[in-house]
Amino acid sequence: MSYEKVLQAKSFIIGTKQAVKALKEGKVEELIIAADADQKVTALVVTTAQDLDVPVQYVDSMKKLGKACGIQVGAAAVAIIR
Repeated sequence: MSYEKVLQAKSFIIGTKQAVKALKEGKVEELIIAADADQKVTALVVTTAQDLDVPVQYVDSMKKLGKACGIQVGAAAVAIIR
């Protein structure tokens, strides 16, 4: 499951805006998206990842994804950095 990938990652970026920036800079190895996040929020980051051939994985919960990142709030997107 992708939660484990986040837990094992040496570095990652939380949030859609920061993930888009990192994608454009070519730093992202994989993108993790919470399926329960608003599609309006995640559409740009998912499209950017697909355009750049970066793998996109989906997890079921923003809350669990945020917890895996060590934050107290939900996370819609997490970019795992190379």
